[in-house]
Amino acid sequence: MSGDQSGLSDRPDQPSADSLFDSPAAPPAPRPLLEPVDGVPVPLSTAAEITELAAVLRAGTGPVALDAERASGYRYSARAQLIQLKRAGVGNVLIDPIAVPDLSAIGAALHDVEWVLHAANQDLPCLAEVGMVPSKLFDTELGGRLAGLDRVALGTMTQALLGISLAKGHAAADWSVRPLPQAYLVYAALDVEVLLELRDEVEKLLDTQAKLDWAHAEFEAVRNAPPPAIRPHRWRRLNGLGAVKDRRGLAVAEQLWIARDEIGERLDIAPGRLLADRSIVGAATGKPDSMAKLLTIDGFTRRGTIAHRRRWWEAVQGALSLPERALPARRETIDDTGAPPSRWMSKEPAVAARFSALRSVVLAASEEHQIPAENLISPGLIRGLAWDPPVATDDAVDVVLIAGGARKWQRELLIEPLAAALQAVADRPPGAIETCQEPA
Repeated sequence: MSGDQSGLSDRPDQPSADSLFDSPAAPPAPRPLLEPVDGVPVPLSTAAEITELAAVLRAGTGPVALDAERASGYRYSARAQLIQLKRAGVGNVLIDPIAVPDLSAIGAALHDVEWVLHAANQDLPCLAEVGMVPSKLFDTELGGRLAGLDRVALGTMTQALLGISLAKGHAAADWSVRPLPQAYLVYAALDVEVLLELRDEVEKLLDTQAKLDWAHAEFEAVRNAPPPAIRPHRWRRLNGLGAVKDRRGLAVAEQLWIARDEIGERLDIAPGRLLADRSIVGAATGKPDSMAKLLTIDGFTRRGTIAHRRRWWEAVQGALSLPERALPARRETIDDTGAPPSRWMSKEPAVAARFSALRSVVLAASEEHQIPAENLISPGLIRGLAWDPPVATDDAVDVVLIAGGARKWQRELLIEPLAAALQAVADRPPGAIETCQEPA
């Protein structure tokens, strides 16, 4: 259609009819999914129901969608408080693992079945606690990352890839309450309602981008990953601890953190609900010399907190009576190779130069393949190469990457440019390496 036919003028500030018709149409509004198509199931809560479900699951077909809800922020433990699953021929199922803590029959029934989870590393540990361990895994969240999606939350991906808007809103709920409110059950059931369809769309994306084999290697790495190591000196992660300037105050903070952690584990209550971080920091800066003074500090007379006042005072007393040599250091001692680059970039110019060169390689590959840098290679491996560089050959770099757990596809992408980067830094003339700043 020409401009004359449309009756529109050719003035630059006036759009032509062609531009109007050629403009991409706005995507259709997502279809809201307010509850599962077949309704919200009643959570199974008896051993007999689990035995029956195991038989039904064996007769089902295709992969199984799974999810678990925990009571983070309410309970000390990370145990599953509700488990959701869906499989063709079975439908949507909810299980109460608190009422039936042994679900090994379900795990056995699904042994050779592909398990589909979103952010599987969060749920696999609590599923293993009840006897459910997959032999095959597809992680839609990790798959989305590898496919280059900017936002990989379940609701966001479901909307983008399926055109469906899930009714959400209870992610931070207390899933340990019983009975669980109906709104919670709706939310939970929706987490698996279209997860199998999402899996298929993610698989198509990965296949189109020739990344499907990479994804399966990453899924296997997640499935076989060991439990994360417990970080030392966890008390130093207290919010606001920087306000404590002396070692005696740090001792108070440490002993109160230990007391809080012990009570939380024993009662299965999230530590922050027993005693707030700000209250611990307040005691650490004030160093009260009596229980009466301790109870004047904000937070110590809260309901649920004051009940443990004797234990809090015992912790403070213990810290105040420590000999000077036993007080914690002002700063946490961390091996430089494991410390964040900001700790050493200005102090170790040679290490910093190697780190910057290696990091540039990873960022370039991340941009080229549209994969987040941390999914291309472990940041710890890059720091290790910077601190203790091998001979700058492909074979020597490969040995380090294999030892660090890098998968074959990662090594194939990065071995050659990483070795070249190390060689380029080694070839710089003496004195050419200057203090580096941490790359953005």
